Amino acid sequence: MLHLSSLFHGRRRRWLYGLFSLILAFSIGLTNVIPAHAVSWFELLIRGAQIIQLSRISDQQEVELGSQINEELIKSGQAKIYPNRALTKYINNIGQQLARTSSRPNISYTFQVVDDRSINAFATMGGFVYINTGLILKADNEAELASVIGHEIGHIVGRHAIEQMRERAIAQGVLSTAGLDTSQAVQIGVELALTRRNSRQDELEADRFGLENLTKAGYAPSGMLGFMQKLLEAGGGSTPTFLSTHPATSERIELLEQSIDPKTANVGKGLDKQAYKSQIRHL
Repeated sequence: MLHLSSLFHGRRRRWLYGLFSLILAFSIGLTNVIPAHAVSWFELLIRGAQIIQLSRISDQQEVELGSQINEELIKSGQAKIYPNRALTKYINNIGQQLARTSSRPNISYTFQVVDDRSINAFATMGGFVYINTGLILKADNEAELASVIGHEIGHIVGRHAIEQMRERAIAQGVLSTAGLDTSQAVQIGVELALTRRNSRQDELEADRFGLENLTKAGYAPSGMLGFMQKLLEAGGGSTPTFLSTHPATSERIELLEQSIDPKTANVGKGLDKQAYKSQIRHL
């Protein structure tokens, strides 16, 4: 019995020595990665295990994911931020007014100006909204600009980006029963932000949320109708991404006309053209 016991303990010691050697080698290998990625080996292990359950994503998780998508958009140069503090402050002030009166005021919103002369605006989950300089110049007054920002907030209120991410992940075969890997979610989020094609239901819902929000914030509802009509009349191949989807712009205008009372269409702030031009003079 003593001989067997000694043999057992000897084998256990050899097994433990082997395990310690393996852990040491693994730690050294991961440590060598640190200078290149500026993270610890423990963080590398955790990152690989981060899974997002899209069907049960919390507000905090959505904001954190949106923040990572925003960081990647800017870092990659796909969203070149316009470096003018005065204009950014002006856009942010409009956006924060609308955020407070939206149906989802409990998350923090970030409004940024993109240095791009194309007429476009887009948003990603977690309260991140982007307005191109070209769209700012196209608008005739603050109410028109606010209508676009309100529309983008409407997509965030409706959590449209989350559902689109889920559909894209299923199509790509990367959504498991546990959820979606964070790095894959960020990649899909960037793609959606830049190439988003919303469904008819999503667009109409964002229009409805946007119009309600615009009115609650005190803006003249005619701003939303006026901006869409302006873009429709412009025609050509310059239709912005956020209007180049189903339903057709003409259908959306018709529905807006049914929702806006002509007697109160111009009641509210934001219709002073000269005041608006003064605010965007930096462009």
